[in-house]
Amino acid sequence: MLWLNFLHLYQPANAESYNIRKALDKSYWRLLRLLEEHSDLRFTLNVSGCLLERLADEKETAFLNRLKFLVRKGRVELTGSAAYHGFLPLLPEAEILRQIRSQAKILKKHFGKDGAPAGFFFPEMAYSPAVARLVRRLGYRWLILDEISFSGGGARRPEPGRVYLDEASGLQVIFRSREFSNSYPPDKLLPLFKKLTAAKPGKDSQPAKGAAAPAVIVTATDAELYGLRHEDPTGEMEKIAKIKGLKTETISRYLATIAPKKMTASKIWPASWESTPAEVRAGRPYQLWQDKKNKIQADLWRLAELALALGDKFKGDKNFSWYRWHLVRGLASCTFWWASARDFSRLYGPYAWSPDEIERGLEDLIRAVRSLANPRSKGYKLLAEKYYLRLKKQVWKEHWQKHWQKNV
Repeated sequence: MLWLNFLHLYQPANAESYNIRKALDKSYWRLLRLLEEHSDLRFTLNVSGCLLERLADEKETAFLNRLKFLVRKGRVELTGSAAYHGFLPLLPEAEILRQIRSQAKILKKHFGKDGAPAGFFFPEMAYSPAVARLVRRLGYRWLILDEISFSGGGARRPEPGRVYLDEASGLQVIFRSREFSNSYPPDKLLPLFKKLTAAKPGKDSQPAKGAAAPAVIVTATDAELYGLRHEDPTGEMEKIAKIKGLKTETISRYLATIAPKKMTASKIWPASWESTPAEVRAGRPYQLWQDKKNKIQADLWRLAELALALGDKFKGDKNFSWYRWHLVRGLASCTFWWASARDFSRLYGPYAWSPDEIERGLEDLIRAVRSLANPRSKGYKLLAEKYYLRLKKQVWKEHWQKHWQKNV
């Protein structure tokens, strides 16, 4: 049995320090210690650039140094991504390239030559052919995607562990299993692993009689699931780490064992790890972040698109760096996710509605526009303020009328 486990570590760049420390204490340190204590464990991680910078700002040098050691030893593999977790398929090409290059720069800053990844993670696992081509152009070799991008919302499933080639970009693609990933993976994996490695007398690592042949299982989740969002009081993850005969590997090392002739070219469908089959089939794969019927999301995107356009108009503005500082924070996918009002409790997630989190992104979007000093930006500022004020009213009106105490 080979387990390829991908973990996404992310906290928004504008998150409160308390929330970053909570994620550290409940999830990140737990996973780091697990890797330290079990030298045969191998995981692939995406650590968002904005989180790395916040950890450095918060003086979390012990965590960063110990993570660097695991990366240097090859026990942890890092991937490329968008540094500020922008929802790439809905952003212009220039912004996509900026965020991907920012991630690469931050990884090099913190990990040196070990921070040059081969793989790439789309924030929210949100694939589009156009962005995949950009990723390939930047030198990345593989992607990890949700299996719904293989089926296009149909009944087909990728063969577990099989490597495919994206017809649009030529990138190698490995798909995560929804069955094992849309849960707390250790709860589903532990019984399976125990069965497959059940000991015979005197032979701890031999598979049990009648057990299925060794297979590859690919899981991909938020790292925060391991403690912050699911407490795991019985330590199922720690039990898995102690199983003799269980093999883990980084994705790049696994891909290196697959002959190119065994990789099958396939059409990859636009989708995310939250897309439903119905949404993909209907051509609305990103509806969670951009629902045409969601008035708040519609206005958030109007303000975001206006703010983005001003970067081209006022590149030489004396406050351009402050404009960018606020813009990337406001463009984080969370700004739009928290306005979706979907219930993710079955996935150990929250009810996706938070006026405070929406406002956090909204404030950065409007401050990006306000930062510009050029007098010619006045008319754009007034339009942005119109969107801003309308959104403030919409958000709190909807909160009190529809969502207040809904999850109490």
